[in-house]
Amino acid sequence: MGFGEIFRIERMRVDPGLTQALRSRWDTEASAFAFPWGHMIPSLEDVSRITGLRVYRRAVSGYTYPCYHSLAERLLDLPVERRSSLVPRVALQESLGLYEAGKNVGESEDEYLVRLARVSQRELVSEPGPQADLDLRRFLVLFLGRLLFATRGDAVHCCFLPLLEDLGETSTSGFYPFLQVWAYLHLPALGRGNLTRPGLVPIARRWDSRRDTRHLVDQLERLHEAIDSYPYLDVLWQPYLGEGDEGQPWLAQARPYLGRSVWLHALNLVLPLNLFLTQLSLGFKQSVVEFPVRDRFRQPGRSFRGLHDTTDWREWAREQIENWERKGKAVRSDATTDDAYLQAYALKYGGKVYKGARHQVDVTGEIASLRALLQSAVQDREAAQRQTAELLERVRGTGAGGASSSQSAGGSPSLLEARLAGAVLRAEEAQRHLEERERDLELTHEHAMELQSERDQFRGEA
Repeated sequence: MGFGEIFRIERMRVDPGLTQALRSRWDTEASAFAFPWGHMIPSLEDVSRITGLRVYRRAVSGYTYPCYHSLAERLLDLPVERRSSLVPRVALQESLGLYEAGKNVGESEDEYLVRLARVSQRELVSEPGPQADLDLRRFLVLFLGRLLFATRGDAVHCCFLPLLEDLGETSTSGFYPFLQVWAYLHLPALGRGNLTRPGLVPIARRWDSRRDTRHLVDQLERLHEAIDSYPYLDVLWQPYLGEGDEGQPWLAQARPYLGRSVWLHALNLVLPLNLFLTQLSLGFKQSVVEFPVRDRFRQPGRSFRGLHDTTDWREWAREQIENWERKGKAVRSDATTDDAYLQAYALKYGGKVYKGARHQVDVTGEIASLRALLQSAVQDREAAQRQTAELLERVRGTGAGGASSSQSAGGSPSLLEARLAGAVLRAEEAQRHLEERERDLELTHEHAMELQSERDQFRGEA
């Protein structure tokens, strides 16, 4: 079934400071991290190598229902709250013999996990049959709905249950704190991980989290500043160049999906993997790309996720599933330098990529840079307007002969007029964009100075 790894997993200490610092850099429009040196995105190769999860074959999709009462009674043989489709956690744990297996006084975390695994292995039926399937479904609902994708409160949601009806089609392995290990590999200078077991696969088994006893607020402040001042040459865009495929047979089947921009599916959540934003991770020069905006495929809100209607996600997200089946779109680059991309990146994000105290206080240079870009955009707009007026006057003044010559030179007068008007609109839009960025940066500067003053005052009083 592929779930045996769950009972043999090495415990890794959670690093909330690191994960929260990374989360603050996430751009929801681009579905990527926005760092001072550009976009970064966890790729399918990262997922496959770090966790050992399979990233090929069919998309994880199916139905979500307004009520899972009858499905849960049939597949779990447990009571389900009819209104909210939630299984009581206590009843689920009792059915697995885990409710009384609490942590003893003086017992370490590692000792507790070993004992919990031993109790689980004793309670779960090992011989194939209906009872073994029932136990396995109960365990997977607890694991998916409580440990991986927990809901608020004490109950466990059954939204993953439709995927567990046919256990022969269910498989995964090697769940680890993925984002932490991703940061250890790509941003090693942050120094948040210890490589204690080199050579093991999946790669997450090699790492332990370093203990940080400082308050979470202090950790976040230091991490934000460390990311702001991170040496760009120390960013590892391709950490697997010297990594072989030994002991990782799933990589061979995943190869056709790697290095491609594709839609990712998790039942009722469909998100784009915009890998073209990080061509550096594929060994290319980063070319100028059109920055994504919110796609026309709208991510459903919480109230829509199977609570009111039965939703067939294979139909509702058909275009995205077909994209997955075609293995997305290969990423290519014709760029010779990264400069144009970085200029466009700075124009879009400005000082917003800086979250640490150092750059929050010292943003004068950023404002001056934006004002220079704004002046350039104003000049471009005025030049485009002058050119438009001159060409339109010439076209209208030449009459039919002029229209004929203008067609031979590149289009009809109306087409030329539309193109010139479009150029003016683009120049005006660039100007508005820069003015908004300048205002945002000035407000950020003022807010940062207020915070700095309050912090200095607080420290003085302390």
